[in-house]
Order: sequence, then structure tokens, then C-alpha cells
Amino acid sequence: MTSREASHAGSWYTRNSHALSAELDHFLEQVPSSIKSHQVPIPRARIIIAPHAGYTYSGPTAAWAYKTLDLSKAKRIFLLGPSHTIHLPGCALSKHAKYSTPLGDLTIDSETVKELHATGKFDTISRDTDEVEHSLEMHLPYIYKMLTLGFKSSEDYPTLVPVLVGSTSETLENAYGQIFAPYLADPTSVFVVSSDFCHWGVRFQYTYYVPNNSKPGSSGISLRRRDVNPRDPEIHESIGQLDKMAMDAIEGGNHKSFLENLRETGNTICGRHPIGVVMAAISALKEEGRITPEQGNFNFVRYERSGDVVDISDSSVSYASAYAVM
Repeated sequence: MTSREASHAGSWYTRNSHALSAELDHFLEQVPSSIKSHQVPIPRARIIIAPHAGYTYSGPTAAWAYKTLDLSKAKRIFLLGPSHTIHLPGCALSKHAKYSTPLGDLTIDSETVKELHATGKFDTISRDTDEVEHSLEMHLPYIYKMLTLGFKSSEDYPTLVPVLVGSTSETLENAYGQIFAPYLADPTSVFVVSSDFCHWGVRFQYTYYVPNNSKPGSSGISLRRRDVNPRDPEIHESIGQLDKMAMDAIEGGNHKSFLENLRETGNTICGRHPIGVVMAAISALKEEGRITPEQGNFNFVRYERSGDVVDISDSSVSYASAYAVM
């Protein structure tokens, strides 16, 4: 019975349980009680996309997604995050029995992990990789906090299914989508997708820019350090437009359209593969007639950036939160 330690506590967020609980409460309290004319939590909102940066940067944005989440029937929570530390062609599962947070421990759903392993399509996350990866860990305190608000006893808390998603191809994402589709169709399953959006700047090797005078459908340009800082539009406005195009593609619900947008712009959305896997699962359920065309459609409720870039030497990371009703 091994537990994954909260390795980023004390750096990416506080390890003090009282301070952490209060901080998350504060973030959640800043979210309005009604989003897009729906009282929160939004009934049957069983899928969310939320960021995974340090809480100082993305904690307030993540709160918008978690505030929409409907946990009323939840028995297990799938947490899909991108791999930042190792090259992983497919998906991998944790070997731990629990994931620790400063607020308390989350129990891994060992039976579901066994079922997924039995497909022969999943690797195992090494303990070292599990410890250093932040895309899953940054969601654990939020998940634990939401469970304390939604359940009377820790004995009733849903179990966790952490899934590390690597550099999956379209074909692989469709294959994993088929595997996850039955779980997604189950009203007792909740899916949390971990993703930041555009990482812009020389240090990210991504300086894509779309001028206002670009013709519809034309490509943007990659800015260089020695270029004059563009003003039509400002760089941060171009970044916002790039993210909006990606979010529109996700909201459109077409997995292929989302991948085409990424190929066209190269947008550095680090959770593009977990998003793709879940979109593929939603598409599979729609094709099988197991959900209606309206179900599984994402709605973005919050978008922020770590800063507004105006100089080519600057950088920023974008954060977005969305939910989908099943």
C-alpha cells in the first residue's frame, strides 16, 4: 500500500493544510453562483478542463471549472494529465494505492486500474516519474476540497483514476477514446482534464503571431528577437485569438477540427492530448447513439493569461476552464 507524496507542496502551493484549504475556499468564493445562466454546480457537468500551474497563477481560473462540477452521483474520478517529464507514446497508470495531499489522501480505484491494464494499451508510471510530474498533482487538492464540500464522510469519497497521457497520435487518441467511452457514459464517472493553454515566448520556442491584416485562412508568422514589436494587434491580443480559435474548436466538439487547428497554428496547449482523448471518447458515444448531440459539448467559462505580452522578449502562459454536461 504505497502513497504518492505531495511532491510539489511547499513550492507550487502551500503544504500548510489550513492555509491551503482557506486559499481554495477563497478561489471558489470568487466564482459567481450562476455561470452562463446556470446555477452551480451545473447538473450533469461531469467533465471539466482546468489548468495545472502554481496556484498563484492558475488557481483562480481552475476554481471556475471546479465550481461547475457535479459530483452528486460520482463514485470515481478520472484525472487525465499530460506528461511533461518523459516521452510517452501512449497512456500510463499509477502503481500507487493512494495520492497524498496536504488536505488528506485520495484512494486509487484499483479495480478500474486493473481493468484498464487488462486492455494491454496502458503502461505503468514509474514512481520517480509519478513524483516529479505536476499535471496530475496540481488537481489533487482541488479534488479533495470539492469532495469535502460534497460528501459527509471521507468513507463516501469517490476513488481516483490518474492517467498520464503522452504524445498520442490521432489514431491512438481515437483508440483510447473507445476504451474510456463506456466509463464516460456511466453517470457515476467524472472526468477532470488537466491542461494549460498557449505557452508563448522565445523560452517556449513558440512566437506565433497573426497580424490583423492577414487574409482569412492565411497563416501567421513566427516572430524573432530582432523583429520590431508588432502593434496591430498587440502580441497578447494575438495570443488571445490563437487560444480562442482552439477553444472554439473544442467547443465545436469535433476532434478532427481541434487537431487541424493545432496543426495550423502549432498552439502549445500542453494538455492537447488528454483533451483529444476525451473528445474522442465523446465522439465515440455520439456515433454509437449513446448520448445526444447536445451532450458532451464543452463550454468555456474562464480565460486568463499570466501576463499581457507586448515585447517579443516577454512570455506568458494561458489558462482556461471549461465544463461539459453528460
